[in-house]
Amino acid sequence: MKNIVILISGAGSNMAAIVQAARQEQWAQRLNVRVAAVISNKADATGLAWAQAQGMATAVLNHQGFASREAFDTALMAEIDRFAPDLLVLAGFMRILTPGFVAHYAGRLLNVHPSLLPAFPGLNTHQRAIDAGCQFAGATVHQVTADLDHGPILAQAVVPVLTGDTADTLAARVLTQEHIIYPLAVAEFLRGLP
Repeated sequence: MKNIVILISGAGSNMAAIVQAARQEQWAQRLNVRVAAVISNKADATGLAWAQAQGMATAVLNHQGFASREAFDTALMAEIDRFAPDLLVLAGFMRILTPGFVAHYAGRLLNVHPSLLPAFPGLNTHQRAIDAGCQFAGATVHQVTADLDHGPILAQAVVPVLTGDTADTLAARVLTQEHIIYPLAVAEFLRGLP
């Protein structure tokens, strides 16, 4: 059985979308895959309660308890590796990862970003798209590399930017698309694993 470990920092709506897709599409039977654990860097992440209610293994590792980003990432790798992950999925995990962390999971680390990469990497993507006068925004599922939001693209969804859009209204429409493309991209990626 292949294991997925999902990292979250908040509500975990993309994590929930992946878990629900795994159940509805019977990934365990069809792909020999299961979501083995959900890990957060914040004890109050509401997604943890949802995952626990689903009977999933969860863990918390607070990044504030570490002297450096490297020390946190080293401890996080040890926690993740307890679940022998074949795939590590970032689902609203709001930490920039160190090169050592990314190298440790090279080729098996995915993220979803709320823009049509390579446009608008980093934060405040929706407001930046509006400010730039974009007619379209969207979401991108990509492999994670040491370059922030620049890994190989696996899937994208396009959302129109409407007259009168705010960052919040655009974000809500983009998030709806993330919930569709992320589980699809994860399943497709898993089909390609040995």
